[in-house]
Amino acid sequence: MMTSIATPAIGTGAGTLALSTVSALVTGVLATYTLLHHKQVFAWMRKIRGRDEANAELDKPAEWLADLYKAQCRLAQKPCRADDFEDISQTGNMIKGIADHMGALRPELTAVVERVGAYVATALPEPGPAVRVTVPEHRAQLVRAMRQEAARGELARAVIAAEQKITAQRHG
Repeated sequence: MMTSIATPAIGTGAGTLALSTVSALVTGVLATYTLLHHKQVFAWMRKIRGRDEANAELDKPAEWLADLYKAQCRLAQKPCRADDFEDISQTGNMIKGIADHMGALRPELTAVVERVGAYVATALPEPGPAVRVTVPEHRAQLVRAMRQEAARGELARAVIAAEQKITAQRHG
Protein backbone atom coordinates (compact mmCIF):
# COMPACT_ATOMS: atom_id res chain seq x y z
CA MET A 1 0.00 0.00 0.00
CA MET A 2 1.22 3.13 -0.86
CA THR A 3 0.41 6.04 1.28
CA SER A 4 0.40 9.38 -0.12
CA ILE A 5 0.95 12.40 1.95
CA ALA A 6 -1.20 15.28 1.02
CA THR A 7 0.93 18.24 0.35
CA PRO A 8 -0.64 21.64 0.37
CA ALA A 9 -0.98 23.23 -2.96
CA ILE A 10 1.39 25.99 -3.65
CA GLY A 11 -1.45 28.37 -4.78
CA THR A 12 -3.43 27.99 -1.57
CA GLY A 13 -1.10 30.17 0.55
CA ALA A 14 -0.97 32.81 -2.16
CA GLY A 15 -4.79 32.76 -2.49
CA THR A 16 -5.22 33.26 1.23
CA LEU A 17 -2.75 36.12 1.18
CA ALA A 18 -4.48 37.75 -1.79
CA LEU A 19 -7.88 37.34 -0.15
CA SER A 20 -6.58 38.85 3.08
CA THR A 21 -5.06 41.78 1.20
CA VAL A 22 -8.23 42.49 -0.77
CA SER A 23 -10.30 42.18 2.39
CA ALA A 24 -8.01 44.63 4.20
CA LEU A 25 -8.18 47.09 1.29
CA VAL A 26 -11.99 46.91 1.12
CA THR A 27 -12.22 47.39 4.88
CA GLY A 28 -9.87 50.39 4.65
CA VAL A 29 -11.89 51.96 1.82
CA LEU A 30 -15.15 51.43 3.74
CA ALA A 31 -13.63 52.91 6.91
CA THR A 32 -12.37 55.95 4.98
CA TYR A 33 -15.76 56.45 3.33
CA THR A 34 -17.50 56.12 6.70
CA LEU A 35 -15.19 58.70 8.29
CA LEU A 36 -15.74 61.15 5.42
CA HIS A 37 -19.50 60.67 5.66
CA HIS A 38 -19.48 61.23 9.43
CA LYS A 39 -17.37 64.34 8.95
CA GLN A 40 -19.99 65.73 6.54
CA VAL A 41 -22.83 64.83 8.89
CA PHE A 42 -21.14 66.53 11.85
CA ALA A 43 -20.42 69.65 9.77
CA TRP A 44 -24.08 69.76 8.72
CA MET A 45 -25.18 69.34 12.35
CA ARG A 46 -22.90 72.21 13.47
CA LYS A 47 -24.39 74.40 10.74
CA ILE A 48 -27.96 73.53 11.78
CA ARG A 49 -27.16 74.07 15.47
CA GLY A 50 -25.65 77.48 14.68
CA ARG A 51 -28.72 78.45 12.69
CA ASP A 52 -31.01 77.30 15.51
CA GLU A 53 -29.06 79.39 18.03
CA ALA A 54 -29.24 82.43 15.75
CA ASN A 55 -32.98 81.89 15.26
CA ALA A 56 -33.50 81.65 19.02
CA GLU A 57 -31.80 85.03 19.32
CA LEU A 58 -34.36 86.47 16.90
CA ASP A 59 -37.41 85.09 18.74
CA LYS A 60 -37.83 87.94 21.24
CA PRO A 61 -37.54 90.79 18.72
CA ALA A 62 -39.93 88.98 16.40
CA GLU A 63 -42.43 88.51 19.22
CA TRP A 64 -42.17 92.16 20.27
CA LEU A 65 -42.59 93.36 16.69
CA ALA A 66 -45.71 91.22 16.35
CA ASP A 67 -47.07 92.70 19.59
CA LEU A 68 -46.26 96.20 18.39
CA TYR A 69 -47.99 95.57 15.08
CA LYS A 70 -51.12 94.30 16.86
CA ALA A 71 -51.14 97.27 19.23
CA GLN A 72 -50.87 99.83 16.46
CA CYS A 73 -53.57 98.03 14.47
CA ARG A 74 -55.93 98.35 17.43
CA LEU A 75 -55.43 102.11 17.29
CA ALA A 76 -55.91 102.45 13.52
CA GLN A 77 -58.19 105.26 12.42
CA LYS A 78 -58.86 106.25 16.01
CA PRO A 79 -57.70 109.59 17.42
CA CYS A 80 -55.63 108.67 20.47
CA ARG A 81 -54.61 110.40 23.65
CA ALA A 82 -51.36 109.78 25.54
CA ASP A 83 -52.92 107.02 27.68
CA ASP A 84 -53.78 105.01 24.56
CA PHE A 85 -50.09 104.65 23.66
CA GLU A 86 -49.03 102.79 26.81
CA ASP A 87 -48.55 99.37 25.14
CA ILE A 88 -46.82 100.88 22.14
CA SER A 89 -44.43 102.89 24.33
CA GLN A 90 -43.56 99.88 26.46
CA THR A 91 -42.89 97.63 23.48
CA GLY A 92 -40.89 100.39 21.80
CA ASN A 93 -38.72 100.70 24.91
CA MET A 94 -38.09 96.94 24.95
CA ILE A 95 -37.05 97.02 21.30
CA LYS A 96 -34.85 100.06 21.97
CA GLY A 97 -33.09 98.11 24.72
CA ILE A 98 -31.98 95.33 22.38
CA ALA A 99 -31.56 97.28 19.13
CA ASP A 100 -27.86 97.99 19.74
CA HIS A 101 -27.10 94.32 20.34
CA MET A 102 -28.77 92.89 17.25
CA GLY A 103 -26.06 93.53 14.65
CA ALA A 104 -27.67 93.04 11.24
CA LEU A 105 -31.11 94.08 12.51
CA ARG A 106 -29.92 97.29 14.14
CA PRO A 107 -31.00 99.67 11.32
CA GLU A 108 -34.49 98.19 11.09
CA LEU A 109 -35.03 98.11 14.85
CA THR A 110 -33.70 101.66 15.20
CA ALA A 111 -36.16 102.78 12.52
CA VAL A 112 -38.99 101.08 14.44
CA VAL A 113 -37.96 102.83 17.67
CA GLU A 114 -37.85 106.19 15.86
CA ARG A 115 -41.29 105.59 14.36
CA VAL A 116 -42.67 104.63 17.79
CA GLY A 117 -41.38 107.92 19.17
CA ALA A 118 -42.88 109.87 16.28
CA TYR A 119 -46.23 108.10 16.67
CA VAL A 120 -46.40 108.60 20.42
CA ALA A 121 -45.52 112.29 19.95
CA THR A 122 -48.73 112.75 17.95
CA ALA A 123 -50.93 112.09 20.99
CA LEU A 124 -53.89 114.43 21.05
CA PRO A 125 -54.21 116.73 24.05
CA GLU A 126 -56.70 115.87 26.74
CA PRO A 127 -60.05 117.56 26.11
CA GLY A 128 -60.66 120.65 28.17
CA PRO A 129 -63.78 121.49 30.14
CA ALA A 130 -65.19 123.45 27.20
CA VAL A 131 -68.55 122.17 26.14
CA ARG A 132 -68.39 123.63 22.72
CA VAL A 133 -65.55 123.18 20.22
CA THR A 134 -64.96 125.99 17.74
CA VAL A 135 -64.53 125.31 14.04
CA PRO A 136 -60.83 126.27 13.93
CA GLU A 137 -60.21 124.10 16.99
CA HIS A 138 -62.05 121.21 15.36
CA ARG A 139 -59.97 121.59 12.18
CA ALA A 140 -56.77 121.63 14.22
CA GLN A 141 -57.81 118.40 15.92
CA LEU A 142 -58.57 116.82 12.55
CA VAL A 143 -55.15 117.82 11.26
CA ARG A 144 -53.50 116.30 14.37
CA ALA A 145 -55.55 113.12 13.93
CA MET A 146 -54.46 112.85 10.28
CA ARG A 147 -50.82 113.34 11.28
CA GLN A 148 -51.29 110.67 13.91
CA GLU A 149 -52.69 108.24 11.35
CA ALA A 150 -49.81 109.01 8.97
CA ALA A 151 -47.32 108.34 11.78
CA ARG A 152 -49.13 105.06 12.55
CA GLY A 153 -48.80 104.05 8.90
CA GLU A 154 -45.06 104.80 8.98
CA LEU A 155 -44.73 102.71 12.13
CA ALA A 156 -46.58 99.82 10.49
CA ARG A 157 -44.23 99.96 7.46
CA ALA A 158 -41.16 100.00 9.72
CA VAL A 159 -42.44 97.02 11.70
CA ILE A 160 -43.14 95.06 8.53
CA ALA A 161 -39.66 95.86 7.17
CA ALA A 162 -38.07 94.63 10.41
CA GLU A 163 -40.18 91.45 10.36
CA GLN A 164 -39.11 90.78 6.77
CA LYS A 165 -35.46 91.25 7.74
CA ILE A 166 -35.90 88.75 10.58
CA THR A 167 -37.49 86.27 8.19
CA ALA A 168 -34.61 86.74 5.75
CA GLN A 169 -32.08 86.24 8.58
CA ARG A 170 -33.77 83.00 9.63
CA HIS A 171 -33.79 81.54 6.14
CA GLY A 172 -30.48 82.99 5.00
